[in-house]
Amino acid sequence: MFKKILIANRSEIAVRIIRACHEMNIEAVAVYSDADRNALHVRMADEAYYLGMPQPSESYLHMDKIIAIARSCSADALHPGYGFLAENTAFAKRISDSGITFIGPSPESVKAMGDKIRARRLAKSAGVTIVPGTIDPLPDVGAAKKAAREIGYPVMIKAVSGGGGKGMRLVEEESHMASAFERASSEALSAFGDGSLYLEKLIRNPRHIEFQILGDRHGNLIHLNERDCSIQRKHQKLIEESPSPVMTPEKRAKFGAMAVSAAKAAGYYNAGTIEFIMDERGEMYFMEMNTRLQVEHPVTELVTGIDIVKEQMRIANGDKLGLTQADIGLSGCALECRIVAEDPASDFAPTPGTIQFLREPQGAGVRVDSGIYEGFEVPGWYDSLVAKLQTYGKDRQEAVARMQRALSEYRIIGISTTIPLYRWLLGHKRFLGGDITTGFLEQEIGGFTADASQLWVMAAIAGGLTSIGSNGNTDPGRAPDTSRWKTAGRVRSLR
Repeated sequence: MFKKILIANRSEIAVRIIRACHEMNIEAVAVYSDADRNALHVRMADEAYYLGMPQPSESYLHMDKIIAIARSCSADALHPGYGFLAENTAFAKRISDSGITFIGPSPESVKAMGDKIRARRLAKSAGVTIVPGTIDPLPDVGAAKKAAREIGYPVMIKAVSGGGGKGMRLVEEESHMASAFERASSEALSAFGDGSLYLEKLIRNPRHIEFQILGDRHGNLIHLNERDCSIQRKHQKLIEESPSPVMTPEKRAKFGAMAVSAAKAAGYYNAGTIEFIMDERGEMYFMEMNTRLQVEHPVTELVTGIDIVKEQMRIANGDKLGLTQADIGLSGCALECRIVAEDPASDFAPTPGTIQFLREPQGAGVRVDSGIYEGFEVPGWYDSLVAKLQTYGKDRQEAVARMQRALSEYRIIGISTTIPLYRWLLGHKRFLGGDITTGFLEQEIGGFTADASQLWVMAAIAGGLTSIGSNGNTDPGRAPDTSRWKTAGRVRSLR
């Protein structure tokens, strides 16, 4: 097994990977920008190296600097996490060519499935149902209009090299096509360096359901069941759960097999996700593949008992997958809420700032993956995700009840977060009944008021101040006590 792994990422996912390294007796190497000098992942790592200025282009996206650090510290392997360079074909190839193991799929698979057009072709060739649309890039607006007429409006324009909702536009009628095409292409070019677009038929009121894939370098490939990621805002996932409230054993077997077939068509190994959308009739269509670890991977870990990050490391090391499809069970239900530094009462405006007080929920069936601590300044340079709250129960009712309880315990003072929104969402009758689609939030957000949000924040502050006073801590902004590298981040006393 590897002796030392460099994590080319930051915040909660870097912390998550560092913990897996330490449990496997592997040294973990962190990298950081000016904005992350005091970040939790830096404090927890065995070694940490400076990348550069806060701008991603000067730090977490700077391939040359990351590769130079990996070489100089004698790292055996590199884990990209998600975001930044995780799905960058050139980066995966350069890491592999440098003699360092890339903990992820082959550069060829990253390229094949990162190109949405090529991914659609591969899926179709493997017998997987795809969303009706084009399987070639659109050369211009005229071609887009012609294709849309043949498919029928409304349609979605999507970036060929896209992801995370960038380079996507809904087009309801032909008169809107030109402006939507231009905006989508410009956004895609800025985000991915590729302005190419394709077109798909809009599926009305869909669910977003994805299958977790795991495969080794020896041709063994399985799925770890599905996650329902239908609660979204502008194509960004907010709440994920497994199993999906509408999945049956028959559909799980059918579409799980399709997911495996699509991954095999790309010669895929390591962890990945095949994403589907489900229409109102229950039919499912391949949408894309994410060739990396997913933000919501803990949901699957909780219901299967499989540590996906450790499996990634074993696979990258050349080990055979120690699991068959028959070994994959499904026990209970798990939910995840993404805790984001945004104010839902102010149109989700980002809220960087200093964490003045933090109390994370605990108790039976609760897990928190976090990248923050009291005194840490959440920077405004990066994705606003600061933590992930997961709950597990014997069934959906218990998992939801535990999430409601955990959200009521969660205290973050100093920045606004999406916690009040989730408290409202988890009590909504449609959510409780499993009646959710990707349009749920847009349809129901009117029921979440700024007043309700502010009342919760005031209660959180009051609760936080009470807690501070009761334990005698007069400095809620102080960082955790730490020693040097080997024990950095391992707090000697917990409040």
